[in-house]
This record gives sequence, structure tokens and C-alpha cells, in this order.
Amino acid sequence: MVVVATSHDGLAQATRAALEAGKDVLCEKPLARNWAEAAPLVALAERRGRVLAVGFNHRCHPGIARLRELVDEGAIGRLLWARCRYGHGGRAGYEREWRADPVRAGGGELLDQGIHALDLFGWLFGEFVEVAALVQTAFWPVAVEDNAFVLLRTAAGQVASLHASWTQWRNLFSFEVCGSQGALCVEGLGGNYGPEQLKIETRAADSDAPSEQVFEFAGEDRSWEQEWRAFVSAVRGCGAPVATGRDALAALRLVEAAYRAAAAGRTVRPAPEPAPVAAEAVR
Repeated sequence: MVVVATSHDGLAQATRAALEAGKDVLCEKPLARNWAEAAPLVALAERRGRVLAVGFNHRCHPGIARLRELVDEGAIGRLLWARCRYGHGGRAGYEREWRADPVRAGGGELLDQGIHALDLFGWLFGEFVEVAALVQTAFWPVAVEDNAFVLLRTAAGQVASLHASWTQWRNLFSFEVCGSQGALCVEGLGGNYGPEQLKIETRAADSDAPSEQVFEFAGEDRSWEQEWRAFVSAVRGCGAPVATGRDALAALRLVEAAYRAAAAGRTVRPAPEPAPVAAEAVR
């Protein structure tokens, strides 16, 4: 097994080398700088019959994991919309780090933290068919965006909105999902983002104020540990990784569509997803 954890410009090259050497790979998100770099890696892994996991560890945060369970159980009814605000304020010299270099990073805050939210949106809602976006470089003297505002819509009309920011001076993570019978909201990720909490609101039949429950998840962040265990189990043929190369492709399609939409000043459709590739041999 190989773990690839480089800056964005090294992810695709190292992952390809590992797959070609017959290894199963856990690659940090976003898998590559763009969809065009990532798609051949997914095809190669499928053709060789190797596990290609991608580090979308936010799926393993306890509040997010419980939110997904409640959605699947129908606790808030039919999904209507989702909203995420995610960001931090950088640090002294941030403009000189690799994340601020468009060649090394491939993009700014949307590709850095925003892609986690796009992955979670896709995990909950499935495919999005329309994307609108605005990006700005509001504060940092860099050649990539430090703020991204993205709107997504499914074929069924469900909408997800994202604001990802490097000018969120106090670290913030807020992920909300609204359904026909209630709403769920995860605040915080632990550490500098504050304690992780899940708020469950159940809509009253008479339209009065909803009932509310709040659960706090204390302790250290175990999301990477859970991600690793799932990857090892998948390599051993037991289950699937937390997120796959296909999941990374789906998120990168949305990133690319958002950049195109922002440049064009109009709503766009994400590029079509490539068909799976038949494996050369059974692992």
C-alpha cells in the first residue's frame, strides 16, 4: 500500500507511479489539481483492479457521519437544500505558501477546503446538473481565489450553497441540511474550529417552533484513523474505502464547473462522468 500526501502538483504523478507498480493507494484530497489529471488515475486503478481511496476524511467526523445516518433514516424527510460555510483566515506569510501558487495548487480556497463541502453535498444529494459561482481575491495578494461562492442544483431541484473562505478570520465550519420534516446542522470540527456539535431540529406539525436536540462530540479527531482502517479493510477485500477515486472525480467536476461558471458569468453543467473501466484481472 502507498499513501500519497504531497502538495497538489505531486499527487497525480505519485499516484500513477504507485498504481503502475501494482499498489493500492490512499491519496490525499483532491487526488489531482484538476479533473483532467484525475480521470486517468481512476481509469488506471479500475483497469488494474486496485483500490484507489481519496482522503475526504470529513465523512468520518462523528457529527457528519451521524447526520448522514439520520438523512438515510428519513429523520428529516425529503431533502430540500444544504448550506455550508467553511474557512479560516490564513496566517502570516500565507501568500508565500504552496497553496497560493496556482501552478502547484491548481486553485485556491475552493480546491483547498471547499472541495470537502462539495464532496459532502454529492455524498448526500447525488449528482448536480447545474452550477453557478462567483470567486474573488478579496484580501490575500495571490493569483488564486481566497473566497468562493457556489450554488449547485440537482435535477430534482434541490439546491446546495457553499461559501469557502480564506478571510474567515475566526475558523468556521458549519454544515446544514434542511428537509421537509426538519433540519440538521453540524458546527465545528474540534481544535481551532470549536467543539463539534450536531443540532437536530424536528418540524412541528402545527408549524410552531421545532423541537431541538444538541449532541456534542468531545475528544480528539479520529477521522483520519477511521479513514485508514476503512482503506486497509478495502485492500483486504472487506468493504469499501471511505471515499473512492470516483468520489474525487465527482467533486473535481464540480470544482471545474464552478471555475467555468465564474469565468463565464453564467450557470454551467458539469462535464459528464466517464464510464467505469473493466479490470484487467480479478484481484
